[in-house]
Amino acid sequence: MTKQTILGRVTQLAKANINALLDQAEDPQKMLDQLIRDYTANISEAEQAVAATIGNLRLMEQDHREDVDAAKEWGDKALAASRKADELRAAGSVAEADKFDNLAKVALGRQLQSEKEAKTAEPTIASQTVVVDKLKSGLDQMKSKLTELKSKRDELVARAKSAQAQNQMMDSVKNINVLDPTSELSRFEDKVRREEAKATGKQELAASSLDAQFEQLDGLGDSAEVEARLAALKTAS
Repeated sequence: MTKQTILGRVTQLAKANINALLDQAEDPQKMLDQLIRDYTANISEAEQAVAATIGNLRLMEQDHREDVDAAKEWGDKALAASRKADELRAAGSVAEADKFDNLAKVALGRQLQSEKEAKTAEPTIASQTVVVDKLKSGLDQMKSKLTELKSKRDELVARAKSAQAQNQMMDSVKNINVLDPTSELSRFEDKVRREEAKATGKQELAASSLDAQFEQLDGLGDSAEVEARLAALKTAS
């Protein structure tokens, strides 16, 4: 896996829009469970790849430090050889002086080579440092997304259980309404009211019959009075 591929995958996963994925899912909970498994696997894979990239960067940095140290060391050796050559030349040992000057030249050549190698590695180290920083940031974002996924999964499961409980409660209430015992009481109450109304009607009918009888008695009394008065008139004449 190339570094660019690693960086691209980490960046893509870190920027994944969880809400959009959930909107497209037929079963959000299963979708979240699968995303969590995928994310966990991707994070593990990315961590290994990033660790390898960081390891390579550290090796380049170590090589760069060794080149820098070697350049300094060869410079010190060149200086020492040059000074020795000057001493020998001053003492009249020209051949020995030339020998140490040649050693100084060799050391300077090695110094130059080490400096070139260190300088050549610097741009690569700089660019790889940027890549590593981005990979680390991407991994942090992925881990944050994983935490968000788990939180959403837990929230969704809790909401699903709550909705299920509410639906069960509403079904129970609906069943209670269908089998409501108060409906039987209502029918019984209607029957009682009809019986009460019937009794009231009988009472009214009985009262009406009594009134008629009393009126009849009153009528008989009037007839008797008329007959008495008629008899009195006849007696007087």
